Amino acid sequence: MKANEFLKRLNTLRSTTVAKSHSHLASDDDDVILGVRMGQVFALAKEFISMPLDEVEIMLENPIHEMRVGAVSIMDFQARNKKTTQERRKELFDLYIRRHDRINTWDLVDRSAPWVVGSYLMDKPRKVLYKLAKSKKMPERRTAIVSTLYFIGKGDVEDAFKQAEILLYDKEDLMHKANGWALRFAGDKDRRRLTQFLDEYAASMPRVTLRYAIEHFDKKLRDHYLNLKKAG
Repeated sequence: MKANEFLKRLNTLRSTTVAKSHSHLASDDDDVILGVRMGQVFALAKEFISMPLDEVEIMLENPIHEMRVGAVSIMDFQARNKKTTQERRKELFDLYIRRHDRINTWDLVDRSAPWVVGSYLMDKPRKVLYKLAKSKKMPERRTAIVSTLYFIGKGDVEDAFKQAEILLYDKEDLMHKANGWALRFAGDKDRRRLTQFLDEYAASMPRVTLRYAIEHFDKKLRDHYLNLKKAG
């Protein structure tokens, strides 16, 4: 259960074709795409589910993107495991927040935030999410909204709507999509609350956010909100 052993296993799975198709996942010029399919990375992470967190942090520090995907996947699997202690759940949460500098792309956030962050905060104060929502870094803002997916799944939609309101006019398209995704899921739990939100913001909110949010509406209602946007 060592980071270097995980890397050795990754290297046996690499493909130049996959590396080319995954080049868009790189966060910057220092981010290395090895070329391993995500399904293979997830499966390998499941084999390494018992990895100590100091080794997971070593993986997070690696410039290879798939190593960091593996790291957050191990964290996710540990957080999901019913046998994981509350002490370990706190350690996972603390590691995520402390090393958010290495959880620096949308896919790393989406792979781990709901369970590592959201599940830990389910019965705790959530001020950290509102701090992240004000961050200058897109991945940290994305954590703020994506973490609420766990709450929504448990029937708690309050923070999802609050975060979506805070982040609604974010400059990043990746945030527009995440906001719409959360609104749609929250609307599946509380349609009345979503329509109230849309009545107030549909005419001015980013188009992609609106389209995601209304995806589960019938055509008549979708057209209603899309026309509000057009008129606005």
